[in-house]
Amino acid sequence: MKKNKVSFFICHVLLVGLIAAVLLPGRKETESPAAFLCAIFLIEVFYLIHIRRFPGKRASASDILSILWALMLIWEILVTKLDMLHPVLVPALENIFFVFTTDYREMAAGILSSMELLLIGTAAGLGLGTLLGLICGWHKRLKEVFYPIANVLAPIPSIVFAPYVIAVMPTFRSASVVVIFLGIFWPAFLKTILSVESIDRNIIDSARTLELPGISMVFEILLPYSVPGIVKGLRVTMTSAVMMLTFAEMMGSTTGMGYYIVNYNTYGNYTKVLAGIIVVGIVVTVLSGLISLLQKKSIKWRNY
Repeated sequence: MKKNKVSFFICHVLLVGLIAAVLLPGRKETESPAAFLCAIFLIEVFYLIHIRRFPGKRASASDILSILWALMLIWEILVTKLDMLHPVLVPALENIFFVFTTDYREMAAGILSSMELLLIGTAAGLGLGTLLGLICGWHKRLKEVFYPIANVLAPIPSIVFAPYVIAVMPTFRSASVVVIFLGIFWPAFLKTILSVESIDRNIIDSARTLELPGISMVFEILLPYSVPGIVKGLRVTMTSAVMMLTFAEMMGSTTGMGYYIVNYNTYGNYTKVLAGIIVVGIVVTVLSGLISLLQKKSIKWRNY
């Protein structure tokens, strides 16, 4: 309890110091700090809700937020108060968060575009990889043919194929979907085959006793058994998909989160580049939270 109080106290001392640093005048002129202060407020509210819901994680949450406040405080002092860092490469935090008030429409359109491609590629790769993995895992001969192929292709990052796929496909959007698909399909295919291998033989013997046809075996026995593993791995799958999508968008797209970053990087506008990186981080965090919620709701008997 004492450790929790100390962590909580240090966290909020740093928070007060950060707010004071933002409000006090410095050597460098910045945009309005309102957006940055609003972001600080939202982070603090999220933190308070989190420690209220999970009292056991109060100390760790306080430590994490203390590190964040400390880094922001150091950044604020060095950039705006002392003006010691490169004015272009290391912009003021006020300027970075001010971008959200001016570019919110462009950012929102980019997020929607990226999410559309992400969901299509992930759903296709995960769905087809799981289905074919179940079939190949059940049929020994198919497994002997395709398992070695998958074992070679699964570890290869799909972004290696991105330049060629973008050149071959008729549109950039279809190329992005293919890049995501390749990155999701082979790992899902391989993992599903291994999942079928690990199924309890008593379950298989019982199903054979009932003389279930092959299609019923796949969809009524093997698929339900594999679903927990598929759902459990969704967080890693989705994170990898976002990484592949962002990389693909940086290579020639005209929309999306990755395009936003590489476009302003071309013009040397690192204030907007950093704002774009924050957007990607927020999107990945939200997706991770939604997947965690899905895991808890859909597979309640598993302890995550």
